[in-house]
Amino acid sequence: MRLYTGIYLSLSALFMAGCATKGESTNKEDLKPLPVTTLVAQDTLLYRAYVADIQAMQNVEIRARVGGFLDKIYVDEGQEVKKGQLLFGLNDAEYSAELTKARAVRSNAVAEAKAAELELDRVKLLVEKKVVAASELEVASARLAAAHAKIDEARSAESNAEMRLSYTSIRAPFDGIIDRLPLKKGSLISEGTLLTTVSDTRDVYAYFNVSETEYLQYNKALAKGKNSNEQVQLVLADGSDYNHTGKIETMESEFEENTGSIAFRARFPNPAKLLKHGASGKVRLSSEMDSVVIIPQKAVFEMQDKNYVFIVDGTNKVSLRSFVPQARFAHFYVVQSGLRPGERIVCEGVRNIREGMHIAPRPVSMDSLLRI
Repeated sequence: MRLYTGIYLSLSALFMAGCATKGESTNKEDLKPLPVTTLVAQDTLLYRAYVADIQAMQNVEIRARVGGFLDKIYVDEGQEVKKGQLLFGLNDAEYSAELTKARAVRSNAVAEAKAAELELDRVKLLVEKKVVAASELEVASARLAAAHAKIDEARSAESNAEMRLSYTSIRAPFDGIIDRLPLKKGSLISEGTLLTTVSDTRDVYAYFNVSETEYLQYNKALAKGKNSNEQVQLVLADGSDYNHTGKIETMESEFEENTGSIAFRARFPNPAKLLKHGASGKVRLSSEMDSVVIIPQKAVFEMQDKNYVFIVDGTNKVSLRSFVPQARFAHFYVVQSGLRPGERIVCEGVRNIREGMHIAPRPVSMDSLLRI
């Protein structure tokens, strides 16, 4: 009995000694130094970029309105033209002959009307003298009316012939730049043949799509009188900023069913003619946000479709906290809910720590993070 008791006491002593040794090792463990920042509420200017489709204010296809041979080309590709300037000339011999014929028909109709009018006057005298019946006067009046109708018809045909003849001289509908010329001099063309395109690029339109949430934020900002939201910047295809600021003019009337977005139209001046119809770029839209919490992207990790950060308490112990982001820009998130000003978070190295771990905080200001 004494032997068993002695063995039990010896084992207990070893167990307690082992626990003490383990606890001592835990207390002496070096804490992991990690950067920690304190969250603050601040006003910020948020920039969002949207893919833009750039179009000329006017981009019109120049098509032949009559058929014939292309006699003359007065312009070259890429040339600037003025409204009314002659661009193309078609062979007009056929249309000139049609006009001459129409004028002859009109002259003949006028002569017939004059004869009918004289006949009417003669019949009136005969009726007054009771030489002929009164019905003859009605017949003469009808013939004069028919002659006048023929004049109207002939004038219409003459006007149509003049118009068709004028279509052989094709002029610029407005000031613009000539696009490619697909046909050469001497080509036989038919009515509706595409001759070129004229683009007015003194100003250009940039069309871009925004989500419904961003659309509502934009309108709320305008309702608060923040007119700066109407001003937008354009980033060119090579990544450089366009020198002139644009302005949002209008938006479409409905959302696209498939994407849930709505199209905005911004207008940009183009004095140097740098922007061309069909070019691409990105529209950068700014929006002011008041008293929002911003956290660096490196502090965030995703798990089961939720966003998490590590909160550091007063004893430098870390714990998981989920939050809902409102927006994302550059390398930062704007917090919608879940985090409050004054709380501390680990801002880098979150993959190397775990729930409940103690760390050695290395304070980093939010201003220094925003300047990076």
